[in-house]
Order: sequence, then structure tokens, then C-alpha cells
Amino acid sequence: MPSLDSFLSPGLQYGIAHSNLTCQVITGILVLLSVTSWAVILSKHFLLSRVQRANLSFLREYRGSNHALELFQRREHHDYSSYYHIYHAACREMAWYLLGEDEPGDTFATRLQGAGRVTPSQMGAVQNAMERSVAEAALRLEARMSWVATSLSGAPFLGLLGTVWGILDTFSQLTTTGGAADLTTLAPGITTALVPTVLGLLVAIPGMICYNGLVSRIRGMVVRLDNFASELSAGFDRTFVDHRPDAEVLPSMGALGSPSMPAFSGSSASPLPQALHAAHARA
Repeated sequence: MPSLDSFLSPGLQYGIAHSNLTCQVITGILVLLSVTSWAVILSKHFLLSRVQRANLSFLREYRGSNHALELFQRREHHDYSSYYHIYHAACREMAWYLLGEDEPGDTFATRLQGAGRVTPSQMGAVQNAMERSVAEAALRLEARMSWVATSLSGAPFLGLLGTVWGILDTFSQLTTTGGAADLTTLAPGITTALVPTVLGLLVAIPGMICYNGLVSRIRGMVVRLDNFASELSAGFDRTFVDHRPDAEVLPSMGALGSPSMPAFSGSSASPLPQALHAAHARA
């Protein structure tokens, strides 16, 4: 089985073997950042996969249900599904406005048959509950990702700090010992000083690639959460919201005022009364 040294360059092996205290401290911090970041990345990867499977399972059950509150009435739980938490929050709010209770009881199905419908303003409260649940689900998906981003973006700068510190120590030793500044004298110290920068890049580059992949997955899942909330809101709106306009009250006759009739002039009068008058005179 190949050892770790076979994957390292000779210069890196030499720098690690002859590292000083500053290099060892910064290397230890970089290793700690790397272990922590990869632990969060891997745990987040498995969590997102589990949430995605749970969401698909819940979505199939929801779209196959007879009405929007059927799964809520059956008290089914999908703890890892973000869709379920959005659905449950919306159903609790809707049940409160329909029946005056936010949890399904033994008579829930019977009472639901004669519950009637809710007003558009009450549906607005249900939509607010869904929006809060979507925001909370997005925060749960993005939890601890800021720590990973900070650790991975700070690793190269920490490595650069170790390099600059090591180079300063190397030149400081030359001035105190009075030795000649030739390549043989400078090479060990500079090689050791470059080790933190190399390790910082090795920590940051693969970690940032995986981090960006996770961020892309989380953004896609948040968009799908919004889409599901819109689908759920449309289903509730069609089933439980009364959109009929209020009956218009007819105004009184006094409020209408007297009708205005146009006046007829002699030139515009109808010729029929004149003809009748002339015939009567001849008779």
C-alpha cells in the first residue's frame, strides 16, 4: 500500500520534515479547518440527499390524495421533508379558520364536510404561514455553510501568513548569525516557509469546489420549496376560498334623483298629432 510520502513532492516532504514551530502551528490550524469543513460538507451532502428523497416521497403522496387536507387529517409525518413542514404549517392555519382548531381530532373529517369556506383575507394568513415555513426550511438547509465558506476562504491567507512569517524568520537568522546570503543558506528556511501556503491551497481548492456544488444544490431546493408553496396555495385557494363578490345593495329612489327628460321644440314635434288635428277640423 503506497504511503502518504509517495503522493507528496520532494520539496514538500523536505519542508514538512524541517518545519519550525510557526509552520507547525499554522499547519495544525489548517488541518483543523480542513477536517471541520469536510465534516460539514459531507454531513450536508447526506442531509440534502435525504431531504430530497423525503420531499419526492411526500410530493407523490400529496398529489395522490383526494383533497388538500387528507394527509393532515391522517396525521402522517415526514420529518426529513421540507415540503411536509410547509404543508403542515399551512394546514394548521387553514384548519384554524375552517374549524377553530389547529390539530385534526376524531371528528375532523365530519366537521370538515360542513365547514364552508374561508375569505381571501384569511387565505392571506395561510400564505403568510407558508412563507414563514419556506424561510425556516431554507435556513435549515443553509445552516453551517457560512462557517465552511469562511474557513475555506481564509485558509490561503492563513497559509500566506505562515509563509511571510517563515521568510522573515529566515532573513532574521541571517542577520543575527552574519552568514553569507547564498542559496545553500536560504533554501531550507524558504522551503519550510512555503509549506503553509501550499497546505492552505490544498485545503481551499477542493473544499471550495465541493462547497460551490452544495450551494448550487441548496439554491435549487429553495426554488423548489417556493414552487411547492405556490402549488399548495393554488390548491387551497380552489378548494377552500370563497371568491364570490358581496351582494351589491341597490340604492333608494331618492338617492337616484329625479329623471331628466329632454324638452321637445315645435320644429321637432312629431307630425302625427298635427295631422290628427287637421282631420278633425275638416270634419
